[in-house]
This record gives sequence, C-alpha cells and structure tokens, in this order.
Amino acid sequence: MAAHSPRRGGGERSESRLAWVTGSEAGRDAVWLALLLGLLVAASLARPLLPIDETRYAAVAWEMWTRGDFLVPHLNGEPYHHKPPLLFWLMHAGWAVFGVNEWSPRLISPLFAAGTLALVHALGRALWPARPEVARMAPFILLSSLLFSYFASALMFDSLLSFFVALGLLGIVRAWKSGGGAGGFGLLALGMGGALYAKGPVALLHLLPLALFAPWWMREQRPRWGRWYAGVALALLGGAALILAWAIPAAWAGGEAYRNAIFWGQTAHRMVDSFAHRAPAWFYLAWLPLMLAPWLLWPRWWRNWRALPGALRQDSGLRLALLGTLFCLAFFSFVSGKRVHYLLPEFTLFALLAARALAASSVGRWGLAAPALMLAVAGAGALVATPLLGARLDGGIDAAWLQGGGALALLAAAVLATRRPAGALRDVRRVATASVVAAFGLLVGFDGAMRERYDLGAVGARLAQFEREGRPVAIEGNYHGQWTLAGRLRQPLVELPDDGMAAWLAAHPDARGLISYREPAEIPPGLRVEVARRYRGAWLALVAAPSVKVAPP
Repeated sequence: MAAHSPRRGGGERSESRLAWVTGSEAGRDAVWLALLLGLLVAASLARPLLPIDETRYAAVAWEMWTRGDFLVPHLNGEPYHHKPPLLFWLMHAGWAVFGVNEWSPRLISPLFAAGTLALVHALGRALWPARPEVARMAPFILLSSLLFSYFASALMFDSLLSFFVALGLLGIVRAWKSGGGAGGFGLLALGMGGALYAKGPVALLHLLPLALFAPWWMREQRPRWGRWYAGVALALLGGAALILAWAIPAAWAGGEAYRNAIFWGQTAHRMVDSFAHRAPAWFYLAWLPLMLAPWLLWPRWWRNWRALPGALRQDSGLRLALLGTLFCLAFFSFVSGKRVHYLLPEFTLFALLAARALAASSVGRWGLAAPALMLAVAGAGALVATPLLGARLDGGIDAAWLQGGGALALLAAAVLATRRPAGALRDVRRVATASVVAAFGLLVGFDGAMRERYDLGAVGARLAQFEREGRPVAIEGNYHGQWTLAGRLRQPLVELPDDGMAAWLAAHPDARGLISYREPAEIPPGLRVEVARRYRGAWLALVAAPSVKVAPP
C-alpha cells in the first residue's frame, strides 16, 4: 500500500495541475470575450438611441416611469400591447439607481449577451464532455456572428430572449442527463417564463418543440417518457404561472382591447397575417450568409460536415442542435412577418453546431483565407459605399467616419490573412477577434457618418420647450416615441392623418407640427417652417401656422 502512495499523490498532483491549467485557460477565454464584448458596448455608447425601435422602447419605459404605472406599458398615452414589460422594468431598475439617462438602458443587452455566452459554454460542456474545445469555441463563434454582434448592444428584446432560450436549453439538457430530474425542468420553467416576459408567447417556439420531440434527438440515457413529459408539462405550467402573474392584473387594468391583444390577437395576427415586415418564404435563406458571417461560408466548417452524418445517427447533441435550428428556420420562414433578428435565439444552436464541426477540423495552408476575404469585402464595401451613400442622401454625412471604419475592417482582414493556420480553437479565436474588430469599425463608422440624421436631442429639447409653454404638438401618421425620452416629454403628441397638418394648425394657431418629407414641395403651402433638419433618410420640419411669429432657435 505504501509503495502506491507516491504514485497516487503524483496522480492527484497531475489532476490538480490539469484542473488549474484548464481553469486558467477558461479564465483567459472569459477575459478575451469580455474585451470583445466591451468593443461592441463602446460602439453602442458612442451613438444616440436609434429611431424607430430603440427610441420607441425607451419612450415606453419613460411613460411608465412618469405615470407611475409599472403594470401596463404605454406609448403616446395609449396602452402598448406589442411587447411584455421585462425590458422596460430593467430600464426602470437602472434609472432607480443612476437616475433617468440614455446610457444605462444600453447596458442591458450586453449583460444578457454575456450571460448567453456563459450558457453556450455550459451547453457545450454538457453535450460533449469529452470534447472541451467545443465549449471553448462556441462562445467566440456566437459573439462574432454578425447579427449577434449587433444585437448584443442594441436596446431591443432579442438579447434577453436569446439568454432565456439558452437557459431553457440548458434545463432540457440537464433534465435529460439526470434522467428527468426536477432541477433541469426547473431551469426550463425559468427559461420559458423569462422568454415569455422578454417577447411573449411566440418565444415558446424556440424551446417547446425540443422538449416535445425528445425521443427523436435522444440517442442514449433515455428517461422514462411518462416522467419526461410530466416534467415538461410542469415546466410549461411554471413558465405560464410566471407570465400570468403579470398578465392577468395587467389585462384587468388595461381594458378589453389590451386584454385581447396580449392574450391572443396580437400574436396570432402576426403569425397568420402580419401587418408589417411581410417577406417571402425564402427571406431567411437569402440573409443567413450575412447574418452568420463569417462562419457559415467558411470552407473549413463545411468540410468537416462530411464526417458528421455518421456521427449524427448517434450524437444526441448534434441532433438536438440541428432539430432546434431547422424547426425554427422552417417555422419562421412560413410566418408572414419576418425580421432578421427573429432567429437570433437559434444562433446559440448554430454556434454549438459550428464548434462541434470545427473541433475535428484539419489545418490547411489557406485555412484563414476565406474569413479574411469576407472581412476585406466588408471593409472595401464601406469605402465604395461612402460616396454612393452621400449622393443618395444628398450629402449630410461625415464620410471620414465611414471610410475610417472600412479601413479598420480592411486592417483586421489583413492581420488575419497573415496568420498561419493553427489548431481549431486558436483559429476560431483569431477569426472571432478580427470579426468583432471589423464590426466595431463599421458600426462606429456608420454611426459617426450618420450622427446628424439620427441625433434627436435638438428636436427633443425644442418639443420640451413647447410642452413647458403649453403648446400642443402634432405629427402626421403614427408617433413612435422618437423624441419622448430625448425631450423627457410628459404629454402625448397629437397623431394626424396624412395631409391633416394644415387644417389642424389653422384650428390651433399656437401649436406646432412635425412633418417628415423628402422634397420641400411635400410641406403644405402656407405653413411656416421654424426648423428644418436632416432626419434618417429624409428631412424633418417643425412647422407652425402662418400667423405665428417665428420663435428664436
């Protein structure tokens, strides 16, 4: 026995050393991912909130804040039924600590994106414990996918939804690995409830099919199916209970129209006959190469898929990720309303698929050429697009910003092209780093070039002045809250039908109006233009009745 003691001690020391090395490498990965995510956050903080989406959600949160009503969201004085309240509540939490501002809401999406990166790492470890490199590569692939890079710092719901879907996926995997244990189903319930709070009932489509079709993707460690489906049902009930704790009192307080919208009408109508964002069935297939750039078109990734069909028959992790990705791709392709970020929660599954394929990849001489070329095309495209964009928008852009962003993308591509291919993990980190640096340059370049057109502060301050003076303000068409937070407005703007501004100002001579136009001839004749400035892809005029004296700027 004594003769074996030194060997056992040596083995324990080796295991301890291995654990320390593994932990150290994971720590370095986490630091590097945090730096890359920090670049995207810096790009976000360097720009104003963007109309229409970001400013609309900020306006809803502000109206809830000023009304003291944290149950029913409102926009322009009316109940806002399009989204659940989680994002608004998180904005309120930041304002409660730091005061009302525009910067703390922008930290919400990056924080949830960081959580999603941690969850995709945990999913990789749980699905392929014998392949630790999969868990280490997947967060880099996810963060640097073009669409995830953008929405990781955007004030929208999709980063929150991606986090809770990933949490629910981890719950499904843990319930499977534990033979139907309650802990996994508890995580699934939290994931479902959080996803419902983030984006409503449609969020269940990202999780429920994977739980229901478990007999197809589970190849080993199959649980007793009665116990499994009982756990899924309880998780669904738990998630429903979480959202109903808000929805029932909100429906009672918001009135019949609001009640019908949040429980059925809005979601069903969007799926069957969307009033906006209609697109053909092939929309997502056409956009996927850009959404998943630079990974989807990397030949090194595709080459390794030739070896996976055999593994697919027995690899439960592959089957799980493939089922979730293809189901949602097919489902959302046939829903009438489409936007590129509707598939963002599936990027977690794609990152796992890509990491699993790349884990066994061979090193080729030109292994980094394809992603370097894609980044170079993006950078060159920004340089070429600069004069074209200026001509299309009739000037009004700061070309140096966009040219600088394109140059930075070209530099990232050049540095990547000079690297000699190495192991899969090292190359994935290189491609991810170059991609995020290029995305940072392009985002900052575009935001800097278009700042004048997207800066709402000056008009917001003018509207705040009118509100203090008791002057009503009207806008033609629907008001989406673009200037509500910028001006800290407490009164709704009057929404007018098209061509209704002249008659309304004639009836309200002390009022003001906002008109968006492309040609000056679109402004009703006789109205006095107090302010005209570039706005998005057109112009914005602040107008008054002819008899009103021009206010000083």
